[in-house]
Amino acid sequence: MSIDVNQARTRLLAERERVLAEVAVLQDDLSHSIEESFDEDGNDSHLADSATETVDREIEQSLGDNAEHLLTNIDEALSRIDAGTYGSCVRCGKPIGDERLAALPYAAKCIECKRLEERG
Repeated sequence: MSIDVNQARTRLLAERERVLAEVAVLQDDLSHSIEESFDEDGNDSHLADSATETVDREIEQSLGDNAEHLLTNIDEALSRIDAGTYGSCVRCGKPIGDERLAALPYAAKCIECKRLEERG
């Protein structure tokens, strides 16, 4: 296995910054959409508009939750780099394939263990 941990750290930190920027935009959008859902009298807008705004807020919230989950995965990968365990499956201890780490630098499990997890 030929993992370049410095390159992995650089990629993870760049991805972390990208996700943090997305979270900031989502939070800004969410706060604006909540403010805009009320008219100048402080009343809710039209029922159809309210429904659309609710769906939009739920989508933004879901995207925010996914981003937070991704940040957790990135931070855990950075911790594994610091601990010297990056590139080893957290479940079985076997090496995580180079191709998997190239595609998902925050991968914590080898493909076999991830498949087992997804099957339940």
